[in-house]
Amino acid sequence: MNVRPKKNLGQHFLNDEHIAARIAATISAESLPADRAEWGSIPVMEVGPGMGVLSKYLLESGREVAAVELDSESVAYLAHAYPSLRVVEADFLKLDLHSVFDRPFALIGNYPYNISSQIFFKVLDNIDMIPVAAGMLQKEVAERICSGPGSKVYGILSVLLQAWYDCEYLFNVEPHVFTPPPKVRSGVLRLTRNSRESLGCDPVFFKKVVKTAFGQRRKTIRNSLASMLQPGSPALDSRFMSERPERLSVEDFIELTNLIKPAQS
Repeated sequence: MNVRPKKNLGQHFLNDEHIAARIAATISAESLPADRAEWGSIPVMEVGPGMGVLSKYLLESGREVAAVELDSESVAYLAHAYPSLRVVEADFLKLDLHSVFDRPFALIGNYPYNISSQIFFKVLDNIDMIPVAAGMLQKEVAERICSGPGSKVYGILSVLLQAWYDCEYLFNVEPHVFTPPPKVRSGVLRLTRNSRESLGCDPVFFKKVVKTAFGQRRKTIRNSLASMLQPGSPALDSRFMSERPERLSVEDFIELTNLIKPAQS
């Protein structure tokens, strides 16, 4: 049974077995930090399995695997080729993840490039369910997520994800290992939950501060957040006012959030 890739899904299908095995291994107990090795045995949710090149190696691990696929032809192919694979025909962005697993799971995939940022925003909405997430996406997006303060590509996703996860850029993947070859390079990253249990500030307001600041990233914090700064706010006398947002760390943004809107006791 043949499956033709759907270009309108923004997906490029991996055809290199070695790369597939390397990606699958990123969430294994052996590759995770020693203090988080237990996550190497939790269930796995794969996003966009396509023709199952990654699914095969995930199944070989012996873990419970659920593959979320939107394309009906790919769903039919997977059911035929991998009968032990649990296939969920759904749009991941609209899916209630608790309907697939009722306990924490690892997220992995060759993520469709056109929705990769949205996928990671959904990860942020489910941090208690996703202690580890890994996979392949456009190199520039992966680098942005893993970049630190001072980098030109450091931005909204960098701050929001690094507040809750340790983000690692693992390796590059060249275009020729895909069908069809993408016009951009790809990269593999891994996110593992850090020890933070609370931000220590209003999480909704924190997200608003970060998004507003980077919405005008060439301006200083004083100017980019002008609409949020009330007269007499202690934030106005802070060290952050003359900085641009890419200079602020996660901890800086937490402190700034509390200066603008003190955490409720």
